[in-house]
Parts: sequence; C-alpha cells; structure tokens
Amino acid sequence: MTITHQETAAQHAATGELFRRAFRSHPAGIAIVTAMAPEGDDGAAAGPVGITASSVASVAVDPAVLSFSVSGGRSAQRLLEAEHVVVHLMAAEQLDAVRAFSTPGAERFAQGTWYRAADGDPVLVDAPWALRCRLLERLPIGGSVLVAAEVVEVLEGPGEGTPLIYRDRSFHTATSL
Repeated sequence: MTITHQETAAQHAATGELFRRAFRSHPAGIAIVTAMAPEGDDGAAAGPVGITASSVASVAVDPAVLSFSVSGGRSAQRLLEAEHVVVHLMAAEQLDAVRAFSTPGAERFAQGTWYRAADGDPVLVDAPWALRCRLLERLPIGGSVLVAAEVVEVLEGPGEGTPLIYRDRSFHTATSL
C-alpha cells in the first residue's frame, strides 16, 4: 500500500500562527551578525551594531555567498545601512553573548572579547567561526529583509565548541533536545 501525504498529515491554510508554530519546532543554528553602522540619515551616530540570527544559510560556494534575514528593531535597521558585516557562527560557550544580542536594550558588546577588523567591524574573538562579508542584496519581503552577502574572509576561532541551536523560543545544545 502507498501512503500519500494527504492521508498522513493534517492540512491547514498557511496562517501566520501555523507558520510560526512549524518553524518553532525546526531547530536552527545561531549567529551574531555585527557591523560598524555609518552615521544615520536621522542623525544616529556611527557605531557598532549587532543582532542574533537563526536564519543564516549557505547560498553558494564559488563565490562564497550566504544569506540571513533581518526584521524589526533599530539595531536591525542600522545593520542594513552598513556595507559589510561579520557573521559569527556561535557555540554554546558563547551563550552569554548570544543572550545579550537577543535582549532589547542589553549592552551587546559587553559580553565576550571583541576587536575591530581593519574596516572597523566588531569581531568576537571566541566565536568558532567569523565570516566577514560584503552585502550584495537587500530584498524586502513582508516585514523582513532578506540579505545576500559575499564572504570575503573566513576567520577560524579557537575551537568549534558545542553546537548551539534555537528551537521553540529557547536556546539548546545539540545534546539537550
């Protein structure tokens, strides 16, 4: 007997709430994306900005391109004004930094040891991997912006660490699920 998808799965219209529920059950890696934002048109001072992202994905190898999405918040908007960013692929050992970057109003750059790359972008020393990128495209979709970025340098950190993932609105290690 052949079982079809229609016979085994409940079917629902793609509402926002069901869409969110579906992705809450889908584990995703965590990244911190940082940049040195330029002076804003609204008078905002130039300075370091950053966000957490669970939407980072490899797009191509040659040239090396990745994508991530940005939504809401002042930090996210300032990040989109930058010409380049650093995408830090995080591990459980950097959970304090991840929490700081995902908490509105927190002192984001107070956690961990940071240095400035030659272009001024903040780089987290302890991140297992940091990918310095040049922004290629910013595509508004609904309430988010899909970003495509070319990786211009790969920085290898002190070790890979314990994988850190985001699932059902909380952080986990790969072994805690």
